Amino acid sequence: MILAIDVGNTNIVFGGIENGKTNFLSRVNTDRNKTEDEYAVIFKTLIEINGCKVSDFDGVIISSVVPQLNEVLKKAGTLITGKNPLIIGPGIKTGLNIRIDNPATLGSDLVVGAVAALANYKKPLIIIDMGTATTVVAIDKNGIYRGGIIAPGVKVAMESLTVNAAQLQSISLETPKKVIGTNTADCLRSGVVLGNAAMLDGLIDRMREELDGEPTVIATGGLSSKIIPNCRHKIIVDDDLLLKGLEIIYRKNCS
Repeated sequence: MILAIDVGNTNIVFGGIENGKTNFLSRVNTDRNKTEDEYAVIFKTLIEINGCKVSDFDGVIISSVVPQLNEVLKKAGTLITGKNPLIIGPGIKTGLNIRIDNPATLGSDLVVGAVAALANYKKPLIIIDMGTATTVVAIDKNGIYRGGIIAPGVKVAMESLTVNAAQLQSISLETPKKVIGTNTADCLRSGVVLGNAAMLDGLIDRMREELDGEPTVIATGGLSSKIIPNCRHKIIVDDDLLLKGLEIIYRKNCS
């Protein structure tokens, strides 16, 4: 079993994955001030709570969009498993054919998600990842990564709105009963939940016009379960997508 760690700006998602099957998945807050010892304690505790042992892991792989945590988490992974973690970055074999202006600038999370989607779903592909940012990327019928969009994440947009508008307060991300709200909270829910769903539907339509063939649409990320059910397109929610991609990349580099 592989310990796969995906480091985002808001959450660190990690889990044990073996032959494409996720044995457990946990989320913790991304804290740039924690030490390797503190992260090691958190990981070990959650691994054991989920019924696994640190001795179960054959290796560790990390994808990170928070560079200042790379070395900290690498040391934490070594502390609890005794293995030297692999970090997604230059020199790592992914098998992904990237056709953007500067492939070196592509985030490791987008690379990992694309690798997993290509291995598990029919091309062409549209991949949605809803985290601190909402990203939507396109892979054509030949398996070539063509690019995509980056938009403010659901919570980032909502927090910006409530911080800068004195009379608006934070709300829970529940689907409103109707689009036209009759109170402030429901108006906000319509704008945040249904507005993001409508944005995704519109982007899918526009991306489909630029792809040859009907795309398979995949969504992942902590907020996808709140937004995707309100979309009008058929979208497959795959919470384990990035862990699957991390295992595939680990096998490519450590066979």
